[in-house]
Amino acid sequence: MNPTAQLLAPEIVELVSEGRWSELRDILHELPFADVADILADIEPEQAALAFRFLPRDDAGEVFSYLEPEKQEELIRELGNEAAARVVEGMSADDRARLLDELPGPVASRIVASLSPEERSVTQAILGYPPRSVGRLMTPDYIRVRTEWTCAVTLEHIRRFGKDAETINVLYVVDDQGKLVDDIHLRKVLLSEPQTRIEELMNGTYYALRADQPQEEAVQMMSRYDRTALPVVDSFNVLVGIVTADDVADVAQAEATEDIQKLGGVGALDEPFDDASVFSLVRKRAPWLALLFMSELLTSNTLVHFQSEIERLAVLAAFVPAIISSGGNSGSQASTLVIRALAVGEIKLRDWWRVLRREILIAGILGILIAALGFVRITIWGSLGWWSSRSTDPVTGETIVNNHVQDHYIMLATAIAASLVGVVIWGSLMGSMLPFILKRLGLDPAASSTPFVATLVDVTGILIYFSCAIFILRGTLL
Repeated sequence: MNPTAQLLAPEIVELVSEGRWSELRDILHELPFADVADILADIEPEQAALAFRFLPRDDAGEVFSYLEPEKQEELIRELGNEAAARVVEGMSADDRARLLDELPGPVASRIVASLSPEERSVTQAILGYPPRSVGRLMTPDYIRVRTEWTCAVTLEHIRRFGKDAETINVLYVVDDQGKLVDDIHLRKVLLSEPQTRIEELMNGTYYALRADQPQEEAVQMMSRYDRTALPVVDSFNVLVGIVTADDVADVAQAEATEDIQKLGGVGALDEPFDDASVFSLVRKRAPWLALLFMSELLTSNTLVHFQSEIERLAVLAAFVPAIISSGGNSGSQASTLVIRALAVGEIKLRDWWRVLRREILIAGILGILIAALGFVRITIWGSLGWWSSRSTDPVTGETIVNNHVQDHYIMLATAIAASLVGVVIWGSLMGSMLPFILKRLGLDPAASSTPFVATLVDVTGILIYFSCAIFILRGTLL
């Protein structure tokens, strides 16, 4: 809640309690819609409903669209079906469809039935598109013009119908069948002679979305072409609506939030974190946590397989955490970068081979750097004699010095360094390719979360580590 709304909330409650409706109306009318929504969300539902009734219809629709879905449903219950229908009817068609999507089925059905025939038709048309498609995001409130119109006629049309349009910055040119043929900026019309025809201002270049496209593609196209609005057409190129930048920004924020949650090994939340119940958070986190735990058990099984080598050279076990964490960290880095690049359209599925080749080079350099650090660290300890082990004879009580590892610490450093190169390269390749594989299968690449990649690399990292150690140390330490 912003500071302005926080300061005014007690005053609004006082005005409602004392019935000073005229003052209440004046204060609410002067505040930005978002601030009014914050205030209503912060006070008791009964008081919020009373305050809400004193908003002008158009203002009420705008304020209502800024409320969280839970608060909207709460307010609808307080207002009752008839009053709620008037509020919902005052919202833009795209906001109205989004609200009805969030409400329980019976409540949504009652509200739709209470709408005027015209608004009901528009709302049902938008709701007819698949969930999370551009059709659910679009608004039918825009300005259409014809090629044969003059600039004077066009401006008169804007004066008559522009008040209800979502935006008038861009005008959409259609033919006799309603098919989109171009879009032109209002600036061109304003700066042209009154008798100039619209077709003379056209250049035939426009960008449009299909109503059945995923909403994520609207985000990418809006960003790519730097538009504040994009037309939406059906399969026959008939103009059916527009998508505006504010709606796309909401989608972008929701998608980014969902991806970040998945990257952390958490199922995407259906509500704000602060509003989520304990049960809901447990339900979202438990499946991933259980899967990661079961995957980590494979690490234990792999270590058991190399138990005899560990018994003969116990120092190998000391390096297991460092080895597998290096592979997991490199895999998580690669996975995060590739997932984000896929999400924003910087790379496509067809780019997998280019990414793979570059990742081999990058991972190789990183592996050599990490391996050099490991090699230096082990050799420094060896030069200081720190690899000697001491034990006490149980019979005589004398101290026994074992220089077995100390005598071959260079070989041990070489084995660790070789293992680090292999593990870092393998972790990076797995982290970079897994998002491509998931996307190819039609799954969300963000599902290859960093904890999941790290867990997969742990198991394979142990195999690489002990395989290198056995090969290099055979005949000396093993």
